[in-house]
Amino acid sequence: MAASSIKQPSLLFSVLVLVVFLVSHPVYSDDEEDHLLQGLNSFRTSANLSEFAKNKNANCVAKKIAGDMDDDGNQLCTNPSNSRDSNGTRLTDYPKAISKCNIDTNTASGVVVLPVCVPHLVPTLVLTNFTRTHYSRFINDSSFTGIGLGSEDDWMVVVLASNTPPGSLANGAYSYGKLGLSYYIVFLLLGFVNRLNLA
Repeated sequence: MAASSIKQPSLLFSVLVLVVFLVSHPVYSDDEEDHLLQGLNSFRTSANLSEFAKNKNANCVAKKIAGDMDDDGNQLCTNPSNSRDSNGTRLTDYPKAISKCNIDTNTASGVVVLPVCVPHLVPTLVLTNFTRTHYSRFINDSSFTGIGLGSEDDWMVVVLASNTPPGSLANGAYSYGKLGLSYYIVFLLLGFVNRLNLA
């Protein structure tokens, strides 16, 4: 009897600790990104602009950059969108993300990266950091048609792509090492089999 009365409070304490942990460390998912995309598209349509279309490569880049910003221990949670001279960042400043997402660098020069840091990624604050700051000029720019979003902890990254070649985020050609060599071997083998058949 005494043993079971000891176990119940410890079980209750364990559940309480778990609940406190989950509340203080919420798990972020694509919901924040979807919520932001809906808000940005509503903002665009209210200005008689077409909605952003999801761009797979922009999405890849946004997720890589958000992950890198969160992993960088020296990256303070400051909000670049609030600085007076904030002009956004060109994707060409993120060669690691371009490489990991297999983007042709010639199609990344017209792409803009808009990172914001909002504690706990409060949806209304995240949206206003894109629509009520210097970043709004990019959100209102009709030349940007594609979007990618990535979030990690307190960071939300938006990558805007255009439908022109310098900002289309096309996939890069496969390198000789990745694909070219296998094609050459196949062609050599086909040629060798062809010669055997002719002989």
